[in-house]
Amino acid sequence: MQLIESILADAATVAQMRRSIHAHPELCFEEVRTSDLIAQALTEWGIPIHRGLGKTGVVGIVKNGTSNRAIGLRADIDALPITEHNQFPHASQHPGKMHACGHDGHTAMLLAAAKHLARHRNFDGTVYLVFQPAEEGGGGAREMIRDGLFERFPMEAMFGMHNWPGMQVGQFAIKNGPCFASSNEFHIRIRGKGAHAAMPHLGTDPVPVACQMVQAFQTIITRNKRPIDAGVISVTMIHTGEATNVVPDSCEIQGTVRTFTLDVLDLIEQRMKAIAEHTAAAFDCECVFEFSRNYPPTINHPAETEFARSVMADVVGAENVLEFEPTMGAEDFSYFLLEKPGAYFLIGNGDGSHREGGHGLGPCMLHNPSYDFNDDLIPLGATLWVRMAERWLNTVR
Repeated sequence: MQLIESILADAATVAQMRRSIHAHPELCFEEVRTSDLIAQALTEWGIPIHRGLGKTGVVGIVKNGTSNRAIGLRADIDALPITEHNQFPHASQHPGKMHACGHDGHTAMLLAAAKHLARHRNFDGTVYLVFQPAEEGGGGAREMIRDGLFERFPMEAMFGMHNWPGMQVGQFAIKNGPCFASSNEFHIRIRGKGAHAAMPHLGTDPVPVACQMVQAFQTIITRNKRPIDAGVISVTMIHTGEATNVVPDSCEIQGTVRTFTLDVLDLIEQRMKAIAEHTAAAFDCECVFEFSRNYPPTINHPAETEFARSVMADVVGAENVLEFEPTMGAEDFSYFLLEKPGAYFLIGNGDGSHREGGHGLGPCMLHNPSYDFNDDLIPLGATLWVRMAERWLNTVR
């Protein structure tokens, strides 16, 4: 690996910053302490900042030379509503909140890169350091855009990076085109008529209606969309009833839908609505169908994907740059890629053996209460950010 020496020298200090963030996790749009830490560090390093986009977002601005060219690098900063099982010294001090997805590490990698970029400025143009709030369900990327991110900071392209447990430290993975799915939710309320369970003919039972719907939804996946088009319908909640001897008068169904394309998403939403409404009508029930589109699919741009791939190869060797297998998980970096060219990619977080004594049981997987970011990634991720910024701004286009 071709790591930058000054970043290696600062890695332990930045790791302590990361652990401080980990110990004090903040949920979406509540990242006040985290934003203060980021802003203080950038200011100490002579980097002008702008605060308030997306409520708690921070943008650092590193300029050099006379070029008007600019690149954006993004790190997410929020935590998850999870109670941490780890007991090591930097474990969460706030029950019910935890950095279980590594956003503390993403922030640390970009901070380490920021410090080097501010010191050395081996480029001609501007690097925008985007510390984004509320990735975990709050749509912080969308809110930063609504607050004028790209108008105030006109960048040519934007890049994002996420750690990936199970992939070796020293490896990256990237893919052109769709890499993360859209995230959508549905909420169906079925209204029947309650009755005594011993005399169900006197009521209209919504429970078998819900069962019919759940089974029928899977035919959308197997019989309505093309087999080669990815799509997932997961019913994750059914709520009904309060007593064993009562036919309930209502039932609620909730769940999620994931797709890589809007065409498939349109098809699934239309068919689900038709199935829900007509099934309810067939059983003499009423139905309210609600479908919420949350995060769009994350679709990497071809030229920017190949650019990132080439820089990765220079840093870790082409053999350590993998083809990312798309996941049906979602990522709100997708909003940035709808507005600007760019790419989103992965950095290996290892197998979990980096965790110190006192870690919880279970694997070091994302959204797991025993997760912890691997601090060995800080110099590697920061080196990649620096090399990407330098090459992008020093390449004639």
